[in-house]
Amino acid sequence: MSQHSDIIPAHGGQLINRIATAAQKQEFLDLADSLPRVQLDERSLSDLEMIAIGGFSPLTGFMEKADYEPVVTDMHMKNGVPWSIPVTLSVSEEVAEPLKEGSKVRLDSPTGEFVGILELTEKYPYNKAHEAINVYRTEETKHPGVAVVYNAGPINLAGPVWLLERKGHAQFPKYQIDPADTRKMFADKGWKTVVGFQTRNPIHRAHEYIQKCALETVDGLLLHPLVGATKSDDIPADVRMRCYEIILEHYYPQERVIMAINPAAMRYAGPREAIFHALVRKNYGCTHFIVGRDHAGVGDYYGTYDAQYIFDEFEPGELGIAPMKFEHAFYCTRTKTMATSKTSPSKPEERIHLSGTKVREMLRAGKMPPSEFSRPEVAAELIKAMQAK
Repeated sequence: MSQHSDIIPAHGGQLINRIATAAQKQEFLDLADSLPRVQLDERSLSDLEMIAIGGFSPLTGFMEKADYEPVVTDMHMKNGVPWSIPVTLSVSEEVAEPLKEGSKVRLDSPTGEFVGILELTEKYPYNKAHEAINVYRTEETKHPGVAVVYNAGPINLAGPVWLLERKGHAQFPKYQIDPADTRKMFADKGWKTVVGFQTRNPIHRAHEYIQKCALETVDGLLLHPLVGATKSDDIPADVRMRCYEIILEHYYPQERVIMAINPAAMRYAGPREAIFHALVRKNYGCTHFIVGRDHAGVGDYYGTYDAQYIFDEFEPGELGIAPMKFEHAFYCTRTKTMATSKTSPSKPEERIHLSGTKVREMLRAGKMPPSEFSRPEVAAELIKAMQAK
């Protein structure tokens, strides 16, 4: 599907498509039993999918060393294009050793299904500690992103990839809207400015407030929940999606919001991942991206607004998508509205903040969070899910 001239260009200038044609798929199937195999984990499978649909444009495959090293060190690829997170396929020495550069490798899903092809151009060792410190700002393996790096094999396989076929998402087929399709939808609606919102948590009143503030200034909102791999204690994707459906039906202008799933996996890289999330939404056609408190953070590894400050490390216009920076929102008991410290005259004791941890405790106990924090229909859905779990 062609890009539409009214919409922001994909990152790097061209929306990538690495989904095999019918002829290519048949060719790959004919070769399937003769090719060496690499089994992907859940995150690598997500990465393959995101590369193939153009979500990770301009990447056409897993990163070669010449791109990997400058991305880790200074958030740019070798050609100077900004990129903040390495996208690599790491394997053991035993898996890597027999693979020949210049050959094709069959990529299998975690369950052993043939899902893609890697045109292997390079295999190289990498420094895990260097990646952890630069990307995650810590070497502690209790950080979920660092744990993935340290548990991965010591050799990166690089080269262009092909996704064998684009299958419908098992859980959310109606919300599987790929970058070429969101771009067409935005163009068809006449939207020139679109703000993207990333979330891995159930939607609450603070989210609603900042989304609607943003929606006052642009043509449309892409509500883009991440449904790839997350931490085991995060709320499951199907529960989060039901919450979004409920709130969109009752509390949002339907004609100005599109909800689509983001099939990527979480890295929990805080500031670096905020840049990554913005570039992915640019590929989906967004011109703006909401960055709130502790975006993509975990534990206390990152400062409250580090994910906003990192945007200032790039030249004006270099990223090609504008961050919309929001402070932590709360319910102000003095003005009886949602607010932030920028808009509220209240003292700290007049502000209702509820942490995600506190809310999860209330939900597990079957207690309804106050309406200042969560719409009652959403809270009821979360209680039902928590108690079933």
